[in-house]
Amino acid sequence: MQQLNRQDLEDVLLGTVIMGAGGGGDIAEGRAMIDAAFAADKTFDLVTLDEVPDDALICTPYLLGSITPLSAKEECVYAGLTDSDVDPILQAYAEFQTHLGQEFYGTTACELGGSNTAAAFFPAVMNGHKIIDADPAGRAVPEITHSTYYLAGLPAAPIYAVNQFGESFLIDKVKDDQRAETLVRALSQVSRNTIAAIDHALPMRDLRDALIPGTISMAMKLGKVCRDAMAAGADAAVQVATVGRGAVVFSGAVSDLTYQTDEGFTVGQIVLAGQGAHQGSHMKISVKNENMACWLDETVFATVPDLICLFDAETGAPIANPDVKQDQFIQVVILPAPAAFTGEKGLSIFGPSYAGIDAAFRSPLLI
Repeated sequence: MQQLNRQDLEDVLLGTVIMGAGGGGDIAEGRAMIDAAFAADKTFDLVTLDEVPDDALICTPYLLGSITPLSAKEECVYAGLTDSDVDPILQAYAEFQTHLGQEFYGTTACELGGSNTAAAFFPAVMNGHKIIDADPAGRAVPEITHSTYYLAGLPAAPIYAVNQFGESFLIDKVKDDQRAETLVRALSQVSRNTIAAIDHALPMRDLRDALIPGTISMAMKLGKVCRDAMAAGADAAVQVATVGRGAVVFSGAVSDLTYQTDEGFTVGQIVLAGQGAHQGSHMKISVKNENMACWLDETVFATVPDLICLFDAETGAPIANPDVKQDQFIQVVILPAPAAFTGEKGLSIFGPSYAGIDAAFRSPLLI
């Protein structure tokens, strides 16, 4: 077991923004949860899969919704509703344990991202439980089905969800993970486009072979590499790409940026006008919460499940999609996909076809 200190956790959060590939939530929200736990004198105990007993009950808490703000018209729907005094993820965790009649041993993140990884840590540490050094995605992903849980055929239900108004929802049975995604996202759409949910409450014996091991440690490693590079005035994108077995593939200024909310997802595109070695070229990146695909001068260059990661070229900091700004100078880094998603079944649910591209997956890192 490793007890994580504040710097370790900052590195984890920074690394999860990198591995979030544009999604995974706002790092400010992640920091707020970490700070609240330290203010309550809680400890962050990270354990490997091998340290968890077979009969230990594990669950996966997360936040689900859109990263784009609501319009004034959409906000009117919630007039008169007041926020609960209890954090939704903590309420869901407590009520779910009561429903199951059993205490959780610990949690796994549903994905790697600035807020969603912390959202899994938060209820665990606030209850004196453990953080598992593993997750079912190895990056951030748009849907519940984009997970090794789905690939392994593990049931998502029962699912417990709570919104910011303190309203709670139990989905006791669900047809499959695709239906689970539809139902939980529908709940988020009537909850100011965000909801706290917990699923895959299962004993470790059922999860052990499905989870991707060591992903929290990897995020911490990449976060430290990025932090050290920024402090030294080095090229953080290059350093992260080297350690992460990826590559810096483009640099340019944001020339066009369009986002909109569609069925609970943030969709749109980012266009970069090449600078330096890429002067005269452009790169277009499609977004569905995360970066789905990129085109170099109209030719498909990279797609999910590879990670398309953005870095601020001036500061070296990784950028989540809500923080991309017009005219911002950006470096694009491709990191390799988690191996679980590069097989036939993995690509069938989270490959080029999901990004709307009728072509076989071809990682630029292997060319």
